[in-house]
Amino acid sequence: MTSRIPGFYKLSPEQRLDKILANLELSEEDKTMVRGQNGFTIQDADRMIENVVGYLPVPIGIAVNFKVDGEDVFVPMATEEPSVVAAASNAAKMTYHTGGFTTSYTGSIMRGQVQITNLKAPYEALARIYEHKEEIIQLCNEQDPTLVSFGGGAKDLDVQMIQGDDEKMVVMHLLIDTKDAMGANAVNTMAEAVSPLIETITGGKVVLRILSNLADRRIVRARATFEDPFQGDEAAIANFMRATELANLDPYRAATHNKGIMNGISAVVLATGNDTRAVEAGAHAYASISGRYKSLTQWELGENNSIIGMIEVPLAVGLIGGATQAHPVAKWSTKILQVKTAERLARIIASVGLAQNFAGIKALASEGIQRGHMKLHARNMAAMAGASSGQIDKIVELATKKGTFRFDDIKAIVQSLN
Repeated sequence: MTSRIPGFYKLSPEQRLDKILANLELSEEDKTMVRGQNGFTIQDADRMIENVVGYLPVPIGIAVNFKVDGEDVFVPMATEEPSVVAAASNAAKMTYHTGGFTTSYTGSIMRGQVQITNLKAPYEALARIYEHKEEIIQLCNEQDPTLVSFGGGAKDLDVQMIQGDDEKMVVMHLLIDTKDAMGANAVNTMAEAVSPLIETITGGKVVLRILSNLADRRIVRARATFEDPFQGDEAAIANFMRATELANLDPYRAATHNKGIMNGISAVVLATGNDTRAVEAGAHAYASISGRYKSLTQWELGENNSIIGMIEVPLAVGLIGGATQAHPVAKWSTKILQVKTAERLARIIASVGLAQNFAGIKALASEGIQRGHMKLHARNMAAMAGASSGQIDKIVELATKKGTFRFDDIKAIVQSLN
């Protein structure tokens, strides 16, 4: 299998899907399902959330050219934003012949927080919790013997003292290996089950008992070398590096910089049925962990005008539970990715985030972000202006020649063709 398909964007949706399915040897059933002919139904929706009245389809595109840890991979991305999939694919192409993306993974530990208040002697309570560590861990693991049988479960404690407005409170962190699950249900069940024991041990009152989405023990790092992206243009290279420097110094720039990263990450998280809000919250919290909000990526100059990038990001994603198994398109996406573990999925997602960030900065350092984005957005504007599906490519071509992508200009082109 190869993820390098030159001219993939020029193919029709049917031809693109045929190419992907031919590479992966998937079935006709997979084809009809992802095209919506036999896929997600209102009954599926009603089983997933409450008060269902319908559902909102989101386009799924395939990012090509990705090689992650030596293996080619097609990446499904669910997003409504033009240029995201194209940008990721183009960035990945620049790494393909330099080895693609190389990743590392710290493990699948999640934190469950148990907040203890009304303590007469908070430091004594902290010490008592550590003294009962084995008992606490055993009670946690009794809640999920299946997870424990796969090598997961509660592994350790991290007890912290927090100064509140009126009192010192103790917050016990359960460190739980959730393996191939995102882990929210397992962590929350354990935190709730152990709370009465914690009250007995400390003499205090447990208030909150819930997981933390700051998954700082579930970190993925990915690096890649982007091969001479500016064809030796030293001014553009300097602009690229200046832009990355600003993202580490200025939170106003860092917010947009990291949003660009999450354009890629959240698209894959959504396509695989994982929790986009949990991943977004964890990533932005991690960007602030130093006390100042900063970039999730770092960039350096390499040899022969190459640029080397590295991303470090917490990724609490899974393949077990929730929509990852309940949603047929999410299951299809994991088939396309050919992932068998949550670890492999996280490594791919981090690589997409790095590619997306590179593409955004590259555009800013050269022609600007808007021209390429608006050219792709012109398809949406043409449809809004009343163009038929057969006219859209011609309208985009004419708007590109004219060099303007305002809605009134697009509308005038549509009217001239009708």
